[in-house]
Parts: sequence; structure tokens; C-alpha cells
Amino acid sequence: MTTTAAPPARRRLHVSTNARWSLALLVVAGLGFVFYNNLLPNLAQNVNSTVQNWAPLGTINDCLVLAIMALGLNIVVGYAGLLDLGYVAFWAIGSYVGAWLMSTFWYQIKKGFNVGSAASVENHAGIHINFWAVLVVGGIVCGVFGVLLGAPTLRLRGDYLAIVTLGFGEIVPQFFTNGDHIGGLNITNGTRGINPVDPIRTTPLNSVGFPDELGLGADALPYIYLVLCFLVAICLFVSLRIRSGRLGRSWLAIREDELAANMMGVSLVRSKLSAYAVGAMFGGLGGVAYSETVGGALPDSFKFAQSIFVLIMVVLGGMGNVWGVLLGAVILDWINKSGLAQLGTVYNSTFHQSIDITKYTFLIFGIILVLMMLFRREGLLPERRTQQIMHEPSRTELESVGADVDAAQALEGGDSAEEVAETTENLE
Repeated sequence: MTTTAAPPARRRLHVSTNARWSLALLVVAGLGFVFYNNLLPNLAQNVNSTVQNWAPLGTINDCLVLAIMALGLNIVVGYAGLLDLGYVAFWAIGSYVGAWLMSTFWYQIKKGFNVGSAASVENHAGIHINFWAVLVVGGIVCGVFGVLLGAPTLRLRGDYLAIVTLGFGEIVPQFFTNGDHIGGLNITNGTRGINPVDPIRTTPLNSVGFPDELGLGADALPYIYLVLCFLVAICLFVSLRIRSGRLGRSWLAIREDELAANMMGVSLVRSKLSAYAVGAMFGGLGGVAYSETVGGALPDSFKFAQSIFVLIMVVLGGMGNVWGVLLGAVILDWINKSGLAQLGTVYNSTFHQSIDITKYTFLIFGIILVLMMLFRREGLLPERRTQQIMHEPSRTELESVGADVDAAQALEGGDSAEEVAETTENLE
């Protein structure tokens, strides 16, 4: 009796949960693109103006850039528990790397050095490299600087670590501000910055409706929005993937108890340097993208307040939770760029006032911070472990609860009330 072999089982395409979340974000981004590029221009004028006032596409693109930065800082602060007050330095380095490699700044190269650049700058002097390649270069350069920053801080904790990173965040922007005469060379163009940068070449995507290149025009905003959403999706996938891996678990162990993690075999040197490097690479990606959205690299954009602003996004959104960090970045940057001004307009028209509410931006942000720290310290979308720690009772409360339990057990065992009282006093 012969038996026929069973047909081989078909292999199903397995998509990880992390990849699904990133793909879902891209789907939402596609819907947003269709709305702004195809539907919104055909809506009624009052609807169009309302959307453009409350949620202009330029503001959304800024929110996406800040989301990339917040995801990078969340690696350092939220995952590894390393306080970083100078994260804006990596943002600045990435922006200037993009400006150096995508502009006519190095005019000494008269014939130009072109590698996949847009057609409109092929015959220009300077260095003109494709935007997608510059993203990789910017990430690698910032990763190296992240390791250089992390190496001197391996033995530092708390306030001392914050001071060192603060110093790094102040040194780098000052270098770019005063870098127009270093040894007789103009490296950064000083306070004038480097602009304009080359447009993004998208010729291979012409078949799906993309223009040949994406510059600063209003028509290019929806397509730049798609590019930024793609970068956010990549950063989201990397953040989720690393967190669930061995390196991510090492970071979490260091965040919870560095001494215990070291005793359990976690390499503090490798883990900390990896956290700084990965977070800095995200900053490099955000910096290169930022140079495209504003058309260049300007040193005034990289002040200490920007580091604090990104850190607030991480803390208020929920340290360690990528979705909370994304939500915090979008909400806070939207309030800062468009939301607060529109709320002021509504208030003035309703109560017939003429108050410039944008003058009170820092006051409003301060009130938000105070209220959040009082009533929701763990953030808008907290990580489960962080939420449990935040709501854990203090040691004295635990001791009193333990004393009550021991007293109840003693009464059940037949001890007298006087003996129970004496025992409880000794425990307290």
C-alpha cells in the first residue's frame, strides 16, 4: 500500500507586532496625505481656513521632526534612565551635516561633487549628495559623537551626569555660532548659518505621483509630510524592536537599579554607550530632516531651551512608552506653534478682548508642568512599570500596613490587647 506524501505546508508571511505598529502609522500617514493633498482643497472655504488655522501642514511637519527627537531622547532617558540635558547638540550636528553635504557652502569645489542629487543643483558648486544617503551619514556621525559624550560620563549619575550633558549641549551650538573663523577657515558660516540646502530628490517615485524634487514650496509640504512620517515609522520600529531585545532589557535593568544590573552581569559600559549612540543617531536623523524643513542650518535654532522642551515631551508623554512620547511631542509642539495662538483668537473673539496669549507661553507651560507633576507624574500614556513605581506607597506606609497585619494575626492567635499594642509600638 503506497502512501502519498502530504503537500508541503505553505509558509505564512510573519509580520512582527513592532512592524505592524509601524505599518499602521504609515497607513494613517497616507490617509492624512490624501486629506491635505486631495480633499481639503475641494472643501468649503470656511472649512479649509479652519483646518489651515488650527492644524496647518507646516506645523504638523514640525511636530513630526520633534517626534523623531523625542523618540531618540526616550532611548537615553526613558529606557536607560540617563538624564541628558544637552540633546539639542545632536540635533545641531545632524542639521549641519545635512547642510554641509547638501548645499553650495563648499564653493571651492567649483565643478561640484554630486551623488544622486536633484537635477536643479547638478551643475552647482559645492557638495550635493542625495538626501537619503545624508540621513545615513548624519546618523553615523551623531552616533560617534554620542559615544564620545557617553565615555566621560560612565561613572557619573544624577546631577553630575546632568551637568556634563548640559555642558556638551552648550558647547556644540556655540561652536557652530562662532565657527566662521577657526584657524582662518569658515566652517559653519557663523550666525548666518548655511542655507539653502538642496531639495529632496524623489525621481524614482514619479510613477506614484511624486514630483521630481521636494523643496520649500507649499506644493511640496504634503510630500515632505510623507517623508517625515516614514522616518518616524522607522524610528518607532527601531525603538520597539530594541526595547524587546536583550539590549533593551539591559537598559531597563540599569534604569531600575544600576548596581543590581551590574551584579547580574549587565555590561554597564557597553549598555550606556549603546544608549547614547542610538539616541544620538535618532537626533542625527531629526537634524538632517529639520535642515530640509527649514531650508538650512541656523545656529539660533539650537538653544538650551530646545533640549528642555524635548525632555518635557518625554516626561509628560510618559517616559519609556513610545506612544506616550509621540503623543507628548505632537501635543506640546502643536500648542507651541499653532494651538495656543488659535485658542487666544477664540478667547478674544468670544469675550471681546485683545490679549496676546502667546506672550504667556512660558506661564502656561509652567502651569501645565505643575499640574502634571501633582496629579499625573507618570505622564499621559505611562509605561506600566513606571506607573506602578509612581503609585507605590512610601516605606513608612508599608511599615504601618505590615504592623496592622501583624497585629491582626496576633489577635487571632489569642494574644491580649496589651501585648498586641506593645508589639505594634515596637514595630513602628
